Amino acid sequence: MTVYVLATDHVDTSARLCDYLITRVEDSDTVHAINSLYGSDKTGSQEIRDGKEALSVIRSRLGAIATIETHQFVRGNDPDVDILTHAEDVNADELIIGVQKRTPTAKVVFGSTAQSILLQTDRPTAVVPLTDAES
Repeated sequence: MTVYVLATDHVDTSARLCDYLITRVEDSDTVHAINSLYGSDKTGSQEIRDGKEALSVIRSRLGAIATIETHQFVRGNDPDVDILTHAEDVNADELIIGVQKRTPTAKVVFGSTAQSILLQTDRPTAVVPLTDAES
């Protein structure tokens, strides 16, 4: 039995993560799909709906294969904090995150949830590209 934690913020991210995991997951596995939003005035109702839809993709794509638990956190934490805390809470065997190609300016201004997770975790982590190689 393997426990996976998938971090998603969009339906396209969920689809890519499922494409990666679908050949690996087994019926005895548990997949925890996480959508983390800041909350308060930093999060609108559309972002909450989008997050729920992203989680729904994972449930529909992997639900017939493994146990799926979805979690939408809206509690004022940075997403990396929610993801790493939940991975610890469920004793995850592997984290699965997506990364996008960003400009050097975007890296400086916005930081990177994926980078933060990679630097802080001691768990095996799969990094799934979210954009096509030719992009």
